[in-house]
Amino acid sequence: MLSASARLIRLLSLFQAQRAWTGSALATRLEITERTLRRDVDRLRSLGYTVDSTSGVAGGYRLGAGTALPPLLLEDEEAIAVALGLGNPAGTPGDIENASMRALAKLEQLMPQRLRRRLDSVRASVVPIVRDKSPVRLKAVTLLAEACTDRLVLRFGYRDHNDAATARTVEPHRVVQTGHRWYLLAWDTAREDWRTFRLDRIVEPVPTGERFTPRRLPHGDVAAYMAHALDVSPYLHHASVVVHATPQALEAHMRWIGGTPEAVGEGATRIATSANSLDALAVWLGCLEYDFEVESPPELVGHLSRVAARLGEAARKSSTGSLDGSKVRKKKAS
Repeated sequence: MLSASARLIRLLSLFQAQRAWTGSALATRLEITERTLRRDVDRLRSLGYTVDSTSGVAGGYRLGAGTALPPLLLEDEEAIAVALGLGNPAGTPGDIENASMRALAKLEQLMPQRLRRRLDSVRASVVPIVRDKSPVRLKAVTLLAEACTDRLVLRFGYRDHNDAATARTVEPHRVVQTGHRWYLLAWDTAREDWRTFRLDRIVEPVPTGERFTPRRLPHGDVAAYMAHALDVSPYLHHASVVVHATPQALEAHMRWIGGTPEAVGEGATRIATSANSLDALAVWLGCLEYDFEVESPPELVGHLSRVAARLGEAARKSSTGSLDGSKVRKKKAS
């Protein structure tokens, strides 16, 4: 005869395979008396499982909707991780995706309300643009996703690419997965602007207890905003340039520098671009075969003037032959 603990696990397994049983059938499968079965059912109820009784000749038991998952089979975090993976089978063949959906439906039937609410928060707040492996912990994803859903202001430390930490207070909007990185898209209250934060650089996020009213996201939806942010934000220098050419004419140039082209009238295109140095921006703009004006930043305008002066001086010296062969030979000899 099985021990009491082993019988409870076996009883839960039978309920998962078939939600409704007669008392006699369950007692036979467990090789116990119906009196012992009643005691075991009472133990399940004391642990928080909903087990409904039916009376009559064919009376028995039925596992209620929303019954908690067996704690020895799946813990809360494990249940959410499995459900999240099953619910986002992107890039997998159709039959695998269909099987994932069927498995998810079965799993949700046994989830208690508190777990289903957490799963709904993750689904509503996590946007998987591209699926890949990630070092980010599920606990952090869940906490940030619930803050998005509940509109809770968050406070955390944030480490930049130089590992320098700053204190941030934000209104979280969405958790975004793109490639192998996870980001929090949020309104930074101190900077009064939208920001993206890598989850692996967020340190000890804590809800402040304050709630906020959601703001309108620029660039339309989350995917469009993230495409813009990831093209521009990681770089040190950002520029806005109006080029006297159509977006179609600039396609070849856009292949070798990141940026977002926007048609601004007939035959003109505004480009939001970025780079890690002003020299890189100057080289790209200098290679354009079209006229342009720099809208921002002012330091790029000054840098272009200095680069143009250096190039002009080099061209002048080369055309006048001021640096002839004899001078080059003397410099080498010295």
